[in-house]
Amino acid sequence: MAATYDFPSDLLAGQEELHQVRAELLDLLKRLPWSVEPLDGFSDDTSWRRIERPASPGWSPDEQAEVEKLRARERELAVFVTCHRFWTEITAPQKVDARMTLKHSAAPPPQPPP
Repeated sequence: MAATYDFPSDLLAGQEELHQVRAELLDLLKRLPWSVEPLDGFSDDTSWRRIERPASPGWSPDEQAEVEKLRARERELAVFVTCHRFWTEITAPQKVDARMTLKHSAAPPPQPPP
């Protein structure tokens, strides 16, 4: 039976926001062109699998700023969650289980593939 942990509300909120920011970043990156800079398309069939990319118009300055803003917030939240004072109260053998419990307690439901 898995142990239960009394996570502080700010740690739970930080983990939940981290999930939200990562989901938002992933969604944004899926919508953006494959290359940050404008590049020509290419096709390579000399390796074990064919690789093709259409021409990329690149990312606009606004898109680049949005990605950087989300990545910066993701880093802030990751540091907050991993360095939270709660982890000093947990014994070393329990930390992995507690961390996995926290990650899954606030995890969004899995998205079906497009």
